[in-house]
Amino acid sequence: MRADRLVAILLMMQTRGRVTAAQVAAELETSVATARRDLEALSSAGVPVYPQPGRGGGWSLVGGARTDLSGLTAGEARALFLLAGPSAGAVPEAKSALRKLVRALPQTFRGDAQAAADAVVIDPARWGATDRELPPVVALLQRAVVQRAKVRLRYANRTGEPSERLVDPWGLVDKDAVWYLVAGTERGQRTFRVDRIAEASLTGEPAHRPDDFDLTAAWAQVVEEMERRRATTAATVLISERLLPILRDQQGRNCVVDGPADDGRIRVRVTAPTVWMLAQQLAGWGASIEVLGPAEVRAELARLGAELVDRYGWDGPPGAAS
Repeated sequence: MRADRLVAILLMMQTRGRVTAAQVAAELETSVATARRDLEALSSAGVPVYPQPGRGGGWSLVGGARTDLSGLTAGEARALFLLAGPSAGAVPEAKSALRKLVRALPQTFRGDAQAAADAVVIDPARWGATDRELPPVVALLQRAVVQRAKVRLRYANRTGEPSERLVDPWGLVDKDAVWYLVAGTERGQRTFRVDRIAEASLTGEPAHRPDDFDLTAAWAQVVEEMERRRATTAATVLISERLLPILRDQQGRNCVVDGPADDGRIRVRVTAPTVWMLAQQLAGWGASIEVLGPAEVRAELARLGAELVDRYGWDGPPGAAS
């Protein structure tokens, strides 16, 4: 998380007085370009850090080489801890680091900073479910990413076919309780679902990671490509303006508004990976949505309707005369 890196950079400045982008990159296992962007982001956000060019230069906090972070305003301290607090809740080491950072702040800011850190709780469990445990292989992969060590994987593809892969681990992503490993392979960058990894082991060989690699940017490209693959089937529907926000919330990126129709309803384009999945998603709307096309989706909706009538029957609305 970027907020964690920003906190770490501030702590480095506190202890060292002045840091260079190269030092930050080496310490935080990022590229020099990413470290420079983080330092510039702190400055742009109003945190009192400034660059000093030339030999012996670097980035420093206003207030001297041994600052107590007194350059932070109360608002900046609150914002920083509001970002960092939730991610630290589930990790004892991170929570300890956050407490140390609180003590590094001026006395007048500590109360607000601690309150901000405690203001948000992330509960990963759904209602009625138990807390999710971190898959054991994730801890090993995290260690491999930090240590820049190659990993040998026994991996199953989407069809369940197993294979052995030797990869350079670049980063991990947790997306809606599903973990992904972004890694370098002999065929370039690849993304692996962690729940398909049957076995993983560190090889002891050093891994290569491009200097300009940015995990956030790389994952954004993965998401964009996946969404493009998932949006292979489209249907045009009509829906009332009142119900449109619900459809958009349900479908997310797979819902694009085309504009108003002649009868006052809204024309919308909805996408899904297959005709069957698209019809299933739209069937629950009943008569609230009119599907204009394509014919394949309309036919699948008719089939689903006939299947439900065949199973449950239809004697007319409740209370109707027989």
